Amino acid sequence: MASSTMSSAIATCSFCLKPDSEVEALVAGPGVFICGGCVELCRQVIENKPASVPRLAPWEQAHDVETVLRSLPLVAKASVQVEESLTGWVRRARALGASWARIGAALEMTRQSAWERFSGEE
Repeated sequence: MASSTMSSAIATCSFCLKPDSEVEALVAGPGVFICGGCVELCRQVIENKPASVPRLAPWEQAHDVETVLRSLPLVAKASVQVEESLTGWVRRARALGASWARIGAALEMTRQSAWERFSGEE
């Protein structure tokens, strides 16, 4: 995914990882994005959901190691996207005048932890 399309992307779908430049619409949520194609797939899944489905975390639904291993890089890429988004929001908060104490409180961490994680200073 190191194509020139990805480098010019503002965001990617958190589900299929397509960049905004390759989809018609990308809806933003808090740290996540979903494209129209994935919304349609979700709609189909919800409409066809059986009456009784066990509530399991996605990793608990995997029954073979190959499925789990295929999922690992996708989850890692989604994690990177969320971290980049969080950093962007924190930088915006700082640009708008928020103190490290307020940012830390919003993230339920100390001011020092927020500064260490997001300031970019060593």
